[in-house]
Amino acid sequence: MPGVHFQSGHSAYMGKLSGITVVDLTQFLPGPMMSVMMADHGADVIKVEPLQGDPARDQAPFDIYGGAKHSVWFANLNRGKKCVPIDLKSADGKAQLRELLAEADVFVEGFRPGVMQRLGFDYDAVKAIRPDIVYCSISAFGQHGAMAHHPAHDMAVQALAGFLSVNDGPDGAPVVPGVASSDMAAGLTALSAVLMALIGRERSGEGAYIDCAMFDSLMPWCAHTAGSAIAGGESPRSASQRSLGGAGFYQVYKTKDEKHVVLGGREIKFARNLLSALGRADLLPYAEAPAGEQVPLIAFLREIFATKTRDEWVEWFADKDVAFSPVLDFREAFDEPHIAERRLLVKGEGGGMHIAPPIRFAGERWSPGEVPAKGGRG
Repeated sequence: MPGVHFQSGHSAYMGKLSGITVVDLTQFLPGPMMSVMMADHGADVIKVEPLQGDPARDQAPFDIYGGAKHSVWFANLNRGKKCVPIDLKSADGKAQLRELLAEADVFVEGFRPGVMQRLGFDYDAVKAIRPDIVYCSISAFGQHGAMAHHPAHDMAVQALAGFLSVNDGPDGAPVVPGVASSDMAAGLTALSAVLMALIGRERSGEGAYIDCAMFDSLMPWCAHTAGSAIAGGESPRSASQRSLGGAGFYQVYKTKDEKHVVLGGREIKFARNLLSALGRADLLPYAEAPAGEQVPLIAFLREIFATKTRDEWVEWFADKDVAFSPVLDFREAFDEPHIAERRLLVKGEGGGMHIAPPIRFAGERWSPGEVPAKGGRG
């Protein structure tokens, strides 16, 4: 396809970010997610790893990529990058990094606050090497403030931000979240900030420093659920908040075969369509009632959904305009025709499956770049 080609070593996809060089010192999730999205669209991402490698390389499960074993996690977040192992505590390692930074457009690091200054690569030091650098620091709580040096990964950030309080089970106790939301929010926020800074640099010739905190990045994600607390009032509770379990048409229901389905749209037209089809239009006023006052509606829907299996309900809903979905596990989800139709799982050139980038452009066909081997350039 015109404008798209690949070569061994890393993805040479001539995308929107072709010509941008990124030096990436991050590991695990937020930083690698940000930089892989840049690599997927043509940026030249140089992943600086410790001599022992990114710990994500060793996180099972594994897949085989061209004879080299990589974790699925590492491959999906680091494809298309170049790998350079450097000992940042050594004089030679520092010299190597300075050489890379002299040609870089973007520098991203994910150490705890103060580490880069001790290593001699804080923003002022890097700016002296490359005056128009876009420098992005990703941390749990930011570079300043009382929590800046507090150690934390995703779940601890979610807990301190209030999110875990509404990630609760039927007994009201918080449960381990299924999505590393603060990690992902930080990756997306960092990407947006870096791209904004690159646009600004085109206009002004000046670089920028970005202090991206997982905590800060996650906070806006509660605007639709934590309104009462944002306004200075009480914290929302799942049983009485419309998006967290207090509404009949935004709810999870168990089926006859011990599986689950969801109603995922509170618009009154969906309630009217479903309740009419079930012969219970008399319950429609409850669907319009405030969250927490829909108990009779929820009780009816729990009872009715328990009368058929999940797959029987899928068939029953096929001709009805209702925001309904079965709850699938990942194996079932990945096997859905929708995944294949939108080419959301793609096999790499050397084998192994990759989740396609969510950002894709019309007329451009994406393929995953090669996964960098440990201990040398990919």
